[in-house]
Amino acid sequence: MLRFMFVGDSMTIGSAGEHTWRYRMWQHLRETLGDGGFAVVGPRSTLYDQAAGAPLSHDYADADPDFPRHHLAGWGEGWLHMAPRVADALTRDPADVLLVSLGLIDLGFYTNAEQTAANVRAFVAGARSANPGIRLVLLPVIPNIRAASDAPFAAEVARFNELLAKTVADLDTGGSPLLLASPPPSYDIGTDTYDGTHPNASGEQKLAGAFAVAMAQAWGIGAPGTRSRELMQPIG
Repeated sequence: MLRFMFVGDSMTIGSAGEHTWRYRMWQHLRETLGDGGFAVVGPRSTLYDQAAGAPLSHDYADADPDFPRHHLAGWGEGWLHMAPRVADALTRDPADVLLVSLGLIDLGFYTNAEQTAANVRAFVAGARSANPGIRLVLLPVIPNIRAASDAPFAAEVARFNELLAKTVADLDTGGSPLLLASPPPSYDIGTDTYDGTHPNASGEQKLAGAFAVAMAQAWGIGAPGTRSRELMQPIG
């Protein structure tokens, strides 16, 4: 059984009333690996409640009782925050594969591209300290609405994505592989988000598809089925 942990920021935790791309990925894994072929683990389970300003909601859009809501994601959290937490999270909830979408909040509020890349390395080291054989799939930062009007910020995002690719190449090993997912080429912040940053239903599908395609092509995890072909279509 493969154990997956979703790691991310506000785009991954999601907010009250949303499905989240975690749900779309669970559907894909359920179809391709079967209920007994995988598990979703993590120390957290809630959505962000925007009215309360805290991760207090259990109001997922789909009330399927089988959907495992576990994750390691936080609204306003980035590589800076997750690097010192990942080892404890993996000790508490052992996982085989980390699906990670982080970086936008770091670059927007906390660290520059070089500092953020250093935190990626710290994150990988922390994950490997808990599980030397951990696999990681990393999604580059998708430029949001701020990048469309803030040229220096857009340049910082582009610089970080270059450094992320180099980091993956530097740290990838046979015993603990790192995989750089490709951003969905059809992703459009005008139609795939509800505010220029956070994914709507179509955006959730495409983000999940980015991870699904990467694992299927590189590791043979998740051979396409009926639902997964639809999931993977936007970037397949």
